[in-house]
Amino acid sequence: MAFADYTSQGAVAVITLKNPPVNALSLGLRTAIADGLERANNDASVRAVVIAGSGSAFCGGADVSEFGLPAMSASPSLADLFALAEHSSKPVVAAINGLALGGGLELAMACHYRVAAAAAQLGMPEVKLGILPGAGGTQRLPRLVGVERALNMIVSGNPVSACDLAKTALLDATADADVLTAAIALAERVIAEKLPCKKARDIKIEFPNAEAFLDFARGAVAPLAKNYPAPLKCIDAIEAAVLQPFDEGMKTEETLFIELLNTPQSKALRHAFFAMRAAAKVPDVPSSTPLREIKSVAVIGAGTMGGGIAMNFASAGIPVTVLETTQAALDKGLATVRKNYESTLKKGRLTEEEFDKRIKLIVGTLSYDDLKTADLVIEAVFEDMQVKQQVFEKLDKVAKSGAILASNTSTLDLNKIAQFTQRPQDVIGLHFFSPANVSKLLEIVRGAKSAKDVVATSMAVSKQIKKVGVMSGVCDGFIGNRMMNAYFRQMELLLDVGALPQQIDKAMEKFGFAMGPFRVSDLAGNDILWYIRKRLYIEYPNRVFSKTPDRICELGRFGQKTAAGWYDYKAGDRAANPSDTVTAIVLEESAKLGISRRKISDEEIVQRALYSLINEGARILEEGIALRASDIDVVYLTGYGFPDFRGGPLFYADSVGVPNILRTMRGFAKGYQPDAWEPAPLLMQLAAEGKNFASWGNQS
Repeated sequence: MAFADYTSQGAVAVITLKNPPVNALSLGLRTAIADGLERANNDASVRAVVIAGSGSAFCGGADVSEFGLPAMSASPSLADLFALAEHSSKPVVAAINGLALGGGLELAMACHYRVAAAAAQLGMPEVKLGILPGAGGTQRLPRLVGVERALNMIVSGNPVSACDLAKTALLDATADADVLTAAIALAERVIAEKLPCKKARDIKIEFPNAEAFLDFARGAVAPLAKNYPAPLKCIDAIEAAVLQPFDEGMKTEETLFIELLNTPQSKALRHAFFAMRAAAKVPDVPSSTPLREIKSVAVIGAGTMGGGIAMNFASAGIPVTVLETTQAALDKGLATVRKNYESTLKKGRLTEEEFDKRIKLIVGTLSYDDLKTADLVIEAVFEDMQVKQQVFEKLDKVAKSGAILASNTSTLDLNKIAQFTQRPQDVIGLHFFSPANVSKLLEIVRGAKSAKDVVATSMAVSKQIKKVGVMSGVCDGFIGNRMMNAYFRQMELLLDVGALPQQIDKAMEKFGFAMGPFRVSDLAGNDILWYIRKRLYIEYPNRVFSKTPDRICELGRFGQKTAAGWYDYKAGDRAANPSDTVTAIVLEESAKLGISRRKISDEEIVQRALYSLINEGARILEEGIALRASDIDVVYLTGYGFPDFRGGPLFYADSVGVPNILRTMRGFAKGYQPDAWEPAPLLMQLAAEGKNFASWGNQS
């Protein structure tokens, strides 16, 4: 494979990067660029060099898949390559046609001149992988855009448009049209006017009171980065750029980069990075699978979930028809959608023009006849099989041939739902998470007869509406809710033996969850979980549950919407206040069971919570409900608030060690409700074979 093309236009050599999709700086591409620079410098007819991107990117950065592998440091390393460019005897111009991120921007900064497309995005996203720019980014960027702007770009990891950087020393020109042509023209001017080879390293930083500013920055960043070491290390590296000579600053940057690369946080964030990309691949559905055209969508149900689903498609520019059974319910649902968009408008995240466009894309109806032309219909009605049956039997009669019929069910048997139609091949589960217009996760539930093009189209749609699609097989609760049911059950059983809701929530929040289980339940609605438990009581009559959650619901304490749940709430205030009523019920239930309550440590709470998730996740993986261990991690990272710096439940299991988890579980099994701690066969297999979830996934 040719990683770069070498051509010439007069006295200008052009090295075009060709490593799709984003021209990542793999060893192959680094070698090709280095060979091109050497060739140009040895050719007397060449007097300048242009390095250009291809496709929609200049260069997306280092090849993250090489991190920790010999290829990462193999020659030419990034540092070797950038030194070749910077010390080239002939001027080197970067033609930034699109994305220039991380190592890609570092490559551009090592060049002597830079031309960027006006719409190009330039940034240093390394902090989002728990590391910092490690090939001169923290040293060159402050010299080219100023200390304060560089600090904001590096610590946030967010890209900045070329237009916003046009007046800095980073860019010599911007171009609305052909960037390569503009870069060659600049190279020819440099030759004609005998302009010098400008080096970012030679720029002297003038920044009065730098140490005071950087200390202030540390104070501002520290509270927001308590679980992430990278942001503060970024500031340390920038400080080196300000206070040390360039070469000394480079050594400091390298030391800090290596320190961060080996942190558990960076390993977890890098795992999540690859897991997100792997989740989009379905082994038996090739990328060449033809897609069904989705030009219009219908949503059945204008409630909170249905309205949120509709917003996803309107925000992506796809017209949506929302069906309800009564005008009052329809008006209420559409009013909520409008209110949500108005809130976004007021926050400045939406223009008036965008607001009007999205509102007009959502229309309401009371008639199934208005769904006849929809390419995709998503049912978002009450979680009851009889209700689902009525909906899908009607859809089967009115939906056009080839339309995808999707259910938003969170727990029910999708195969049974598909049987309500004469076209089970067109039926699939699209399980959105609440709030549907915000949550990133979309569980795509593949039925026994779901056609491959329906699967492929659903994965493509998830990307189109900016969701992370994860494939799941059919089972009770699919991936996320099936594991969550085990988690909630274990947390509720803890109430019987000695814990209180607020202690459990605080322990889980200290671990890194945004909200503990009981605060989550209050937010979602305790009646929803109550409904699910009632079904589980029938389907799993031998499974023991705590009685406390039912008693809470019997009092009408459904959570925030009733101003009382596991916590008490004041009008207009979502702050969760510990409830004396709940505490009394918890203590009464322990007494009824004859349990002498004991002190529960935060460590035990976290272990019981996570190990219940891990054990159920192992069953799901072994049953083939999830395609790979990393998919389970993606579900929890994007849909359930699992802390990303922990990498997901199964990545966390590997970091703890499967044998250690099994040992602890056996200890729990000696106590209250031992049936909850029967190890999954896969968990025992991994421990016996000395393997982990990552290795099992690689072999499956």
